[in-house]
Amino acid sequence: MLLNSLCFLACAALATAHPDHDQKPIAGPHKSLWYNTRRPIPGDGGTQADAVFSGISTFGRLPYWPCLADDSKKYDIAFLGAPFDTGTSYRPGARFGPNGIRQGSRRLNLYGGYNVPLDANPFNSWATVIDCGDIPVTSYDNAYAIQQIEDGHNSLLMRAPATNAKEIGPAKDKKTLPRIITLGGDHTITLPLLRSINKAYGPISVIHFDSHLDTWKPKVFGGAPTLQASINHGTYFYHAHGEGLLANDTNIHAGIRTTLSGLSDYDNDGYCGFEIVEAREIDTIGTGGIIKKIRDRVGTERPVYLSIDIDTLDPAFAPATGTPETGGWTTRELRTIIRGLEGINFVAADIVEVAPAYDTNAELTTMAAADTLFEVMGLMVKRGPMSVMGKGEGRGDGEKDSVRGKKEEL
Repeated sequence: MLLNSLCFLACAALATAHPDHDQKPIAGPHKSLWYNTRRPIPGDGGTQADAVFSGISTFGRLPYWPCLADDSKKYDIAFLGAPFDTGTSYRPGARFGPNGIRQGSRRLNLYGGYNVPLDANPFNSWATVIDCGDIPVTSYDNAYAIQQIEDGHNSLLMRAPATNAKEIGPAKDKKTLPRIITLGGDHTITLPLLRSINKAYGPISVIHFDSHLDTWKPKVFGGAPTLQASINHGTYFYHAHGEGLLANDTNIHAGIRTTLSGLSDYDNDGYCGFEIVEAREIDTIGTGGIIKKIRDRVGTERPVYLSIDIDTLDPAFAPATGTPETGGWTTRELRTIIRGLEGINFVAADIVEVAPAYDTNAELTTMAAADTLFEVMGLMVKRGPMSVMGKGEGRGDGEKDSVRGKKEEL
């Protein structure tokens, strides 16, 4: 009897101590310390309650929103992952690039996020910037995966931005769109991204940082037993040109230092509408000369797509990539060149070929990729809200876009 009474009292005490699940939990004594945003944790940069080494990984610890599942959130710049690497010809692993780049970006706003050389803070400006997570990409069917990337990117691109550029200066009465920065993924993803961009802007100028041309004819680059096999990370610009996605003779490579099948590769590259800046030119004309070549090629008014392969950097600075090439630029040189492109009308960008499995424990490659995109964010913020020229408008020099010639055999 006594034992039964004691059990009853114990159960009653437990029921009193633990309220129903419908009730709000009792706040602990340190709740105000952890979550008082008016008194952020030291070292946080003043942006979130979590410290830089805790919390869910987003780019630069930006707010996360599942944009593909919920279109209620507006943004001016969105980060979007494309974890695809089944178009690579050498080392796989870039499907883990989006996660690695986000991890490498965690301390970007450790001290507040202000970019001294650009005199801008992309984390604290007119722009609403968020991380939209990743496109769900299959690894079993390249054709389907490429369509997923195009559709996912275009879904985000064609939404109304948070900031209405129609009310600002020359953008008045123009359609306005957000900017999307894509985290790759191998470089094949640029083809579906350009297809998405084409739906908004028509043929577009491209600035391409890479050690490789990526305009190879499929029959030269590994053969082409099927159409799908012909689309990979060394041929996507060949296909982009054939599909009319590239503006005529306003595109440029920078950082090239690859071996070739022969000088005919250069001829084909010119046919696809590209000018080349070799990596070794930095020894003769310096970063300033390279910046001038790029700016002279694309101008400042036409819409420009920026594609950055992390293998632009020497493997000493970015070892974790699919096809490393020695003799590349330093991280400082690449960031200097990108900052020198301030004022160019970047409408979207990607960074690709980051394969974290080949990185060092110091995360050299993922940090370099994140810091490079920090510069890109700064350029976009300083340019202001994005207004869209109609197809054929604002291309500069009065040129008309068209596909030059018929596509050759694969």
